[in-house]
Amino acid sequence: MAENNIECNSVVDGNVEEVPNKKIIKFNPPLYKQRYQFVKKLVEQHQPKKVADLGCGDVCLLMILKYQKCIEELVGVDINEERLKWNGFRLSPCMGDHLDPRELDLVITLYHGSVLEKDCRLLGFDLVACIELIEHFDSEDLAKFPEVVFGYMSPAMIVISTPNSDFNSLFPSAVFRDSDHKFEWSRMQFQTWALDVANHYSYSVEFTGVGEPPAGAEDVGCCTQIGVFRKIAKATESAVLEHHGEHVYEVIYTTSYPSLQQMDYCRRVVTYLVYREVNRMKRRYQVSLRQHELEPESADTGNPKIHLRPSSPVLTEADKAMEMIPQPFCIGDKFYVPLERIIAYPRLGHICGNVEKLREFLADVVELNCDGSAVKVDLHDCGDY
Repeated sequence: MAENNIECNSVVDGNVEEVPNKKIIKFNPPLYKQRYQFVKKLVEQHQPKKVADLGCGDVCLLMILKYQKCIEELVGVDINEERLKWNGFRLSPCMGDHLDPRELDLVITLYHGSVLEKDCRLLGFDLVACIELIEHFDSEDLAKFPEVVFGYMSPAMIVISTPNSDFNSLFPSAVFRDSDHKFEWSRMQFQTWALDVANHYSYSVEFTGVGEPPAGAEDVGCCTQIGVFRKIAKATESAVLEHHGEHVYEVIYTTSYPSLQQMDYCRRVVTYLVYREVNRMKRRYQVSLRQHELEPESADTGNPKIHLRPSSPVLTEADKAMEMIPQPFCIGDKFYVPLERIIAYPRLGHICGNVEKLREFLADVVELNCDGSAVKVDLHDCGDY
């Protein structure tokens, strides 16, 4: 949403320009965040596995997209090598990524190079984002851009954002929004170019935007105009070229994230979840034991006796749906939880699929009973006293 204010500054994307006694427009959230959120929603809607950000700059969009569970490969390309080197570390896995690995593998790579060059490692992508990029091209580079991105890369979807010059009349100064911009198009100019490119390379295109104008100025459209291109004809030879084409870009940074596709991490997560559930059920069992030990044998006796027979654990509402599944039990000072009971918990069931796979994960890591049907732990340990 845009707001009018009487001040002496002009603000677009956080840039401030001194313009005395003029109205300015502030966007909430900031315009650059609205653009990134648009791409994020596009990813959530279409679930692409391979995503590239051309002109990735300070990698802010990549930082947002790395949390999308569907993405398995994330690539950024930029002409500014130092900027890539400086910001690459922001994409590194953190401690939480190791403690709670994502379900699918994720590889992130930053390439130094021009988006106008053809590199076969950018083939076969599901989504390519070009956010506030094309307005930095001169006429010669702009002419090359469609042939490289639409013709050669030929991803399933392309999203392009660029300033809407119709909106500029609302700003205090009539100059371009950035000193490096070579042009800024009206909606008619952008749509004419986009439709021509889409028709030439067999794409459809839909137009939208972010950064709504203030009340009374709706006719100028959104501050940022966006074209979403979708491939009509399926690519046939990109998969072959991907492995036999030329590598032009220089790899500046690459990292891979822990995932449940990697056996070591998967076993670690399964083991942790099993111990967590077993200990949770054991604590409930111990609580129920203590409660029965404190109950009087009869209300008429002066010296209350203690129940020695343990009861079943107290179940939550979620657990009640699993009452037909084998329950935990105690023999002597050992507490047992059937594997059928453990795998009934949603995440463990999702990861393992069946009891046999769960037993395989727990082999040589968790103690099982003699027939391998239940996890076996001490009913009481040092932490219980």
